[in-house]
This record gives sequence, C-alpha cells and structure tokens, in this order.
Amino acid sequence: MKRSKSDYVIQTVTNALRVLEAFRDKEELGVTELSRRLGLHKNNVFRLLATLEDKGYVEQCADSDRYQLGVRCLELGYTYGRSGGLLRHARGILEELARITGETAHLGTLQDFEVAHLDGEQPDQLVLTGLRIGRRLPVHCTALGKVLLGCGDRHLRERFDRLCVANGTLRAQTETTITDRDKFFEHLRGVGNQGFALDLEESAAGLCCAAAPVFAASGRLVAALSVSGPAFRLARDTLLDQIVPALLSATDDLSRQLGYQGYQE
Repeated sequence: MKRSKSDYVIQTVTNALRVLEAFRDKEELGVTELSRRLGLHKNNVFRLLATLEDKGYVEQCADSDRYQLGVRCLELGYTYGRSGGLLRHARGILEELARITGETAHLGTLQDFEVAHLDGEQPDQLVLTGLRIGRRLPVHCTALGKVLLGCGDRHLRERFDRLCVANGTLRAQTETTITDRDKFFEHLRGVGNQGFALDLEESAAGLCCAAAPVFAASGRLVAALSVSGPAFRLARDTLLDQIVPALLSATDDLSRQLGYQGYQE
C-alpha cells in the first residue's frame, strides 16, 4: 500500500516553518514568546532560530533580544512572484481595477480555510482600506473567502463544515457576521449561483467589499479578486451597480489569461 506523504514529514523542519509562520501577525518575537506560542521548549526554539538566522531567514534586532524575519524571506517572496503565473498576470489587472474603482484591490487564495492575500493595489485616495498582502483572514465573513468556498468544489464546503463549524455556529467578527450554519451555507449557494460575494461590514466594522472568482485553464477555481473600501463609499447599491461589474470584468480577463475557456460563447 502506498504510504501517505505525511509519513515522510520531518518534525524539525515542520517546527522551523512554524517559527517562520509565527511572524505572520507580529513583526518581532522573542524566544520565550515563541516557545509559548508553539508549545516548544525554549532550548529547541533557540536552536531553530540560530539555524534560521545562520541561513538569513531571521535576524536578531539590534536593540533587543527579539527576532524578525530576515531578507532571505523577502528574496523568496520575490522569486515566487516572478515564477507564479497567477501573480504575474494579476499584477496589471489589480492596478487597473484599483484605478477604475478608486478603491483597494486584492488577490486572494484559500489556505487552510483562511484567505491568504497574495497581492494588492491601492489607488490615490485619502481614505482607503489598508493593504493586506501576506495576511490571512477568516473565510466565512470575507467576500474573498465566501467566493472561494461558494464557487469552489462542494467537497471543499463539506470539509469546511466538518472541520471548522463548531456546534452549528461560526465565530462572529462583527454584529453583521453570519454565524448560523444553515444560513451561511444557504448564503454560499447564492454566491455560487450569482458568481460573486459581498461583505457588508461582516469582517470589520466600517469596511465593505465585493469579490469574484478566478479560474485556471483546467476550470479549477484558483483565486479570487476583491475590491474593498469604507462603508460610507461602498454601500450595497454602490457595490452592486459599480464595483461588481468592474470586478467581474477583471476576473474574466484574468481567467482568460490563465487559459480558462469557460467564458467563451
């Protein structure tokens, strides 16, 4: 019988990657805090940091004993950006989408049932949604996440239901977050039928967003594009009348560039 790839996992490498991922939501971390976060002995954390520092993936801050990501991580990020067809094709589309809507545009994918923001672009506006490149957010309350679930394979939704929905409810981020399981999956059916999703202050108060899916040549959903901005500019009607048409045009364009043929008559 063929062995699962998980049988070949090297725990030390896994722990080193966990150290790097811990910096996703905090710029600087010390040995003690990393030990607590990761559930590892401080001696193990110190040895992992020493190895990563030697290879340039972390560096120790000059004015403290804390650590931050090193330049090697940035170099790998640029390499990924150059080599990834999705990111290459999406760059110009993000720039144009931000320009014509006057709002912040993002490209996101699904990672462990979180939305990973791969790239983004901001227009020249005084009041804007901040860029979220490199950040992860919950899927159930973001437009990107709802598109990635609602327009994806049904088995993905079944896994989300099985692994992430606790006691029939979802975690509330704001007063408008859909927390009831049945209402959420009914909402996802609507997203799948209409081909886009809205976030009306569901992930953060004062923030509204629309998102639509991006497909690869195989027909597989690979990403989503979003446009977000302050609620006082992006009320529901504005999203539907102005943002969604621009967004659908952008995702159609990106999907075609990736080889998707589904939009042809």
